[in-house]
Amino acid sequence: MALAVYDNTYEIQLEEAPKLTEWANEPTVEDLKKDYTEARASHSSQCAEINRWLDNLFVRGSAKVEKVKGKSTIVPKLIRKQAEWRYTGLSEPFLDEEDLFSATPRTHLDKQAAYENCLILNYQFNNILDKVNFIDEYVRTAVDEGTVIVRVGWDFEEDVKEFKNDKEPLTEIATETVKNEPTVEICPFNNVIIDPTCNGKIKKAQFVIYRFETSMSDLEKSGKYDNLDKIDVEHNSILSEPDGDVEDPGSFNFQDKPRKKFWAYEYWGYWDIEGNGRTKPFVATWVGNTMIRMEESPFPDKALPFVVVQYLPRRNSVYGEPDGELLEDNQKVIGAVTRGMIDIMGRSAAGQKGTRTDALDITNRRKFEMGEDYEFQAHVEPRQAFYDHSYPEIPPSAQFMIELQQLEAESISGIKAFHGGISGDALGKTATGARGALDAASKRELGILRRLADGLKEIGYKIIAMNGEFLSDEEIIPITDEDFVTINRENLVGRFDLKLDISSSETDDIKAQELAFMLQTMGNTMPQDMSQIILADIARLRKMPELSKKIREYEPEPDPIAQETAMMELEKLKAEVAKLKAEAHNAQGSGMLDIAKSQTELQKARHLGSQADLLDLDFVEEESGTKHERDMAKQGAQADANARMKREEAMAKDRNTLLGALVKPPSSKR
Repeated sequence: MALAVYDNTYEIQLEEAPKLTEWANEPTVEDLKKDYTEARASHSSQCAEINRWLDNLFVRGSAKVEKVKGKSTIVPKLIRKQAEWRYTGLSEPFLDEEDLFSATPRTHLDKQAAYENCLILNYQFNNILDKVNFIDEYVRTAVDEGTVIVRVGWDFEEDVKEFKNDKEPLTEIATETVKNEPTVEICPFNNVIIDPTCNGKIKKAQFVIYRFETSMSDLEKSGKYDNLDKIDVEHNSILSEPDGDVEDPGSFNFQDKPRKKFWAYEYWGYWDIEGNGRTKPFVATWVGNTMIRMEESPFPDKALPFVVVQYLPRRNSVYGEPDGELLEDNQKVIGAVTRGMIDIMGRSAAGQKGTRTDALDITNRRKFEMGEDYEFQAHVEPRQAFYDHSYPEIPPSAQFMIELQQLEAESISGIKAFHGGISGDALGKTATGARGALDAASKRELGILRRLADGLKEIGYKIIAMNGEFLSDEEIIPITDEDFVTINRENLVGRFDLKLDISSSETDDIKAQELAFMLQTMGNTMPQDMSQIILADIARLRKMPELSKKIREYEPEPDPIAQETAMMELEKLKAEVAKLKAEAHNAQGSGMLDIAKSQTELQKARHLGSQADLLDLDFVEEESGTKHERDMAKQGAQADANARMKREEAMAKDRNTLLGALVKPPSSKR
């Protein structure tokens, strides 16, 4: 038995809901409600600011003027006019291209993963997530409220089908996947409570509580909730908390239990579930005092499934500001002056005619009123007897004040209107001053676009992580009407960076003008290929992607006569080159022959010189007796050699004789 609290009343809850996990330190509903209660004050303060901005935008609530008899209550929609100009300027850069994302791999091994992730992510945004509707709501929420809170999730649904087996009289049951896709939801600002201690960084938030409207049938259908029989539907109606985002339901609600609407609270955060001092991401959902869901975070990135984008950032705040915060005073001043001008004109008797009482008698008055000719009294001057009322002149100061406020509003927001708007007069009446004013406006818009693009990148990273975890093993993605690509879930793992190529129309226009000026300046001196590249970029910046593609891929049809002339010129050049080569070869051969002849003559000269040297040497040796001495030495050496040879022969002969005597056998006696 447990004591339940409902709107300061107490009731006995007969059966306590059991625990949903085996955690050592499972949080209770009371634990999570403490965070909700503590964060409620800052959340309510922010909701009050956003409601004030929306009141001024749509001229409702606090922005309305109290009705006073005889007084105007009109409020010019200055903020709404500025917002309408802003919507398209911020959404078109995301919708101009067919593919919203591009991916750059960090290493060569991640190239295929980057390609397949980019392919399936763009397919999901274009065909599953309804990109146009999502981007429009994304931009409008940012412009109107100053903050966009996107909840990223995954939708999985199966259908059970029965079919008969042809071979056997049996009925088989099979499950078929109906949905297996990511989801993105723009959350109402008053249904999301963010940790106020995150210091402006949603990634540092310890919890985010999302409140949503549901019913018993919706919870049963989802299949991820327990303890549904413990929910007290009667005491948790949506009418019990009027600050929730409900489209003015009045007092209506369904009376049957399956359809009756009530609030459910989804807690995403971190908790010490194991009791060891370390927190883990988890999700819990409760209705009233009944916990119906408790599990660790199912998302692979283990982060809170929320992306918060600021329109105009504020320091140390997770929430941003819209243009309405800057234009509120201007709208009030314009409204006050406009109402004064309307009151001046509305209180006049414009269109009425006054007549002196003594100017006409009864008969002529009737003729006057019927539009017939009449007679007036002789003593009355007609120009003084009759007076036509008209609108009074509006003071020029009133018109000046309105124009001043409009110019100030446009300079604050950076949005140029039809009637003149932003000018470069403050910088001097020159083209440079006007360009400086336009550059400042485009840079401001580009800064907003970059923040919106950064939020979409965060959404893309979360969906990529879910794709790698929840997609089927193979996904077939159509590229064109006839081409299909099969993507394997295992190949989606990799490291890469997502990119969104965005720019404002003003920035693109400035770039296109610079390229056109460059093309005009270079003229015919620029190669045809370079001119084609610049023309393609100009068409792309002018939002003509098809023309840009045609220009980039254009190849002119060859002229047969020009081709034949070119071939003949080529053959002529080849012949001339061959002739020059032959002449060079002949010249080279003649040179080699001359070199060979010169070498022969040199050899002959060297031989003659050698013979002359020998003759000179013989003459010198002959005169000096050297030759005679050499001949005598040669003869002496020869004689010594002959004598030595004779001595050796005699010694050899004596040695043989001695050996013969030694080996001769002795004679035998008879």
